[in-house]
Amino acid sequence: MEDSSSKSRSAYQHCYEALRDMILNGTIAQGTKLVEEKLAAELGVSRTPIRESIRKLEQEGLIVNKRVVRLSQTDLRNTFELRKLLEGHAARSAAAYLSAEELQRLERCVEIGRTGTREEIMEANREFHEIIMGASNNALMIDLFDRMQSVIYLFRQTVVYSNRPFLIDEHQRICEAIRAHDGDTAEQLMKEHLQSDLEFCLHLIR
Repeated sequence: MEDSSSKSRSAYQHCYEALRDMILNGTIAQGTKLVEEKLAAELGVSRTPIRESIRKLEQEGLIVNKRVVRLSQTDLRNTFELRKLLEGHAARSAAAYLSAEELQRLERCVEIGRTGTREEIMEANREFHEIIMGASNNALMIDLFDRMQSVIYLFRQTVVYSNRPFLIDEHQRICEAIRAHDGDTAEQLMKEHLQSDLEFCLHLIR
């Protein structure tokens, strides 16, 4: 039998995942003001787990002042500038330290990117960047990257579902540079890849 603390954690996790998914899939539109009482009624919980979930989503950048974030060009530029710093360094580290097993996983992500369904491509895209980020072996950088994941997901939906040209070709070239232990090239290609993502997203929201 669950104790009260376990039930509380379960309610919080349910609410957090439900709210996050509704924001990410567009069920709750950008700019929407969140009303705790209404969400609690919809999800069949008290206001406490709703409040905790909103606080967590604020930390992840999906909610600001009780409203779903409305991503602006400035938000895009700021996020991608940070990503270029983090993931550029990580790509250089991957060229030096990525294991053979991780390299195989990276290559598998590229393969899925060419042959998978949209959902599979989304997941492979996420895994590709996470494998490389993990190679940094820098806990603070990885934590910062992890806390950006929800906002990054919104951008990733844009580039995958809008079929950005050359996306997987760029992944393949990054993978080849890592396989060749060419840190300079891996870092440069990652930064160029993310810059192309940024420019594509900016074009779509103009």
